[in-house]
Amino acid sequence: MAKTAWPRPRGTNPLTTSDSEDNSGSSGGPAIKVGSRGSALALIQDHVVINRLKANSPALNFEVDTVRTRGDVDQTSRLAGMGLGIFVKELEQELLDGKLDIAVHSLKDMPTQLTDGLVLGAVLAREDPRDVLVNRHNCPLDGLPPGAKIGTSSPRRAAQLKKYAPQVEVVSIRGNVETRLRKAQGEEADGAILAAAGMIRLGLQDQVAEYLSTSQFVPPPGQGILAVEARADDHRMLELLSAINDADTRYEATAERAFLEKLGGGCSIPVGAYAQCVEDIMVMTIYMSTEDGEKNFTTKVRGLKRDPLQLAGDAYLALVEQGGADLVAAARANQG
Repeated sequence: MAKTAWPRPRGTNPLTTSDSEDNSGSSGGPAIKVGSRGSALALIQDHVVINRLKANSPALNFEVDTVRTRGDVDQTSRLAGMGLGIFVKELEQELLDGKLDIAVHSLKDMPTQLTDGLVLGAVLAREDPRDVLVNRHNCPLDGLPPGAKIGTSSPRRAAQLKKYAPQVEVVSIRGNVETRLRKAQGEEADGAILAAAGMIRLGLQDQVAEYLSTSQFVPPPGQGILAVEARADDHRMLELLSAINDADTRYEATAERAFLEKLGGGCSIPVGAYAQCVEDIMVMTIYMSTEDGEKNFTTKVRGLKRDPLQLAGDAYLALVEQGGADLVAAARANQG
């Protein structure tokens, strides 16, 4: 586990925009240990959380500890076949062992059932939830030439590509954002589908050829949301985290993840769920498909935002009642 003091001295890391002082002489007590994966995006996400916490409590000190997860180590296996929590389990163990105080995750990487003794202390206001297309032709999806190779490791994105861009060939690519961008410039593919949130946080919007509509490319549960995990009995940390929690995003995340839980909690077939709060109402779009994209289902449900579990139940019933029962059966079989 590599350790990095936060804030860093000015000029040593492009992620640091302020707070260049060393922690050793400050009066905020022992440093809060923040667990993170080691990619550039993960470290930026830590920076977002730390800055939010320091905005409320400027005297706090932080130390970022990077941890390699199974998903980081194994770069060859198919993600859909690697099981649940491949990007979070090692971080959760460090939390349980008391080596970390909090862990910062992309919520879409987290299983719907948290490890005993851990809770989501905060979910931050959602970044852009859409998928984006990048490609060496710098053209929109419908402008891609026949046979263009578009990379993704996501069964959902692959199925949506087969439906909305049948002229392209879907190929599997893995790696962090920078690696996938390199592979998508002709090394292994002609383009790729990625999450808008990661591109925005990395400042790479200029490489986006098209932001894809959430009505067609329905995002997975939790896309664009940063989650901060903590021990359930660490009351001081939970109080600090409550100040940066975004209530509407929490409602949305709860509805999306509850819907996924009804499908088995870690669906390896194509599935999307995207909820939006509008005043007191929440609208959720759900999507499921066979892996080949031949049979798919999309619908919207709405309800009170303060009852996200009811909305998830309504979404599940809509899926079953409107012809998706076999898709649900396939999802549950894949969990077995």
